[in-house]
Amino acid sequence: MSYNKLTPEEAYVILNKGTERPFTGEYNEHFAAGVYTCKQCDAPLYRSEDKFPSHCGWPSFDDEIEGAIRREVDADGRRIEILCANCGGHLGHVFEGEMLTRKNVRHCVNSLSMNFVSAEELARQQGSALKTAYFAGGCFWGVEHLLQQQPGVVSVVSGYMGGHVDNPSYEQVCSKQTGHLETVEVLYDPAVVSFETLAKLFFEIHDPTQEDGQGPDIGPQYASAIFVHDEEERGVSECLIAELENKGLNVVTRVLPMAPFWRAEEFHQDYYVRTGKVPYCHRYQKRF
Repeated sequence: MSYNKLTPEEAYVILNKGTERPFTGEYNEHFAAGVYTCKQCDAPLYRSEDKFPSHCGWPSFDDEIEGAIRREVDADGRRIEILCANCGGHLGHVFEGEMLTRKNVRHCVNSLSMNFVSAEELARQQGSALKTAYFAGGCFWGVEHLLQQQPGVVSVVSGYMGGHVDNPSYEQVCSKQTGHLETVEVLYDPAVVSFETLAKLFFEIHDPTQEDGQGPDIGPQYASAIFVHDEEERGVSECLIAELENKGLNVVTRVLPMAPFWRAEEFHQDYYVRTGKVPYCHRYQKRF
């Protein structure tokens, strides 16, 4: 079997069981959607949804792709080494009992042992026809965090939509002078999840009856809205609003035509994943 050619630094880690210096690896603070693969043989190892910020200095995962990882007692007789099950390349070590996540496991992996394939690239490789949907429901941190947990969602990006200023900054939007709403762009696979399912979830993770705000966040930039591509999406959105109103809710969510979407600053992307915090004004409430 032929393997990828390794640099001396990669060979030191993968073949000679070395360790890269903490906080120096490419994937230590990396939280994009996709799959991490073996640097030596390209075998899939970890999914991005299982990566978490452990602040230990190396990429950390609390789960593995089934059958991807082999465990062996380390040479020191104390730690458990993890290796690629396909090629035997050294990845790092696995630890249990630290209570850093609900699964209580930490795969501590060297960045040099891995490559990353983005969700978009995976979709292209698989020939999937992805679509986008745009939802505004208060602070985009919480909307992004909850929508990206839906199966079929490839990625969620926080940004601004519906205003009259090109490429606005967060400060400009917060000034309430640009007309933008904090909005998320959802990239999804329609073969797995429908626009209607996403729209229903959107209505269930924020309060569609609160006008110009969400929880303690007050202002026109926090208004509830769905930006639609076509009449089909408009019809689905309006039917869901009518269904909620029939249940007695006074829905203020607007259904708006498509507008330019401007990606927010990197500080706002994957905010809750990076910080380990939890949403303060968004929670799931079944409405349908």
